[in-house]
Amino acid sequence: MSVRTEKVASLVKEVISEIFQHHFRMEEYGLMTVTEVRMSPDLKTAKVFVSIFGDEERKKKTLALLEVEKKTVRGELGRNLRMKFTPNLMFFLDDTLDHAMRIEDLLNKIRKDSPPQEE
Repeated sequence: MSVRTEKVASLVKEVISEIFQHHFRMEEYGLMTVTEVRMSPDLKTAKVFVSIFGDEERKKKTLALLEVEKKTVRGELGRNLRMKFTPNLMFFLDDTLDHAMRIEDLLNKIRKDSPPQEE
């Protein structure tokens, strides 16, 4: 990514995070965090990666709700950005935290099951 696309991605991430915080109730959507935004080279598309706290059902429901509210989020984004074009948004579930927790559990299990080594 170029410096320009990285700066725009950072700004889009910040603005969308604020939109989530002010316009989406946690009771309905759960705890959401924008973990990353990747901009296309022409800055017309933003891939928004969202981490959602909860079980698989909650994650699927929240992602579906975000798809329904995509136009609202894009409209708010356009009002808060000074860009020629407001990027189209694509929401993706970021499950890297789930993978990291799974790896940590496996490592802990291996440590627990293996006999202590003498030095």
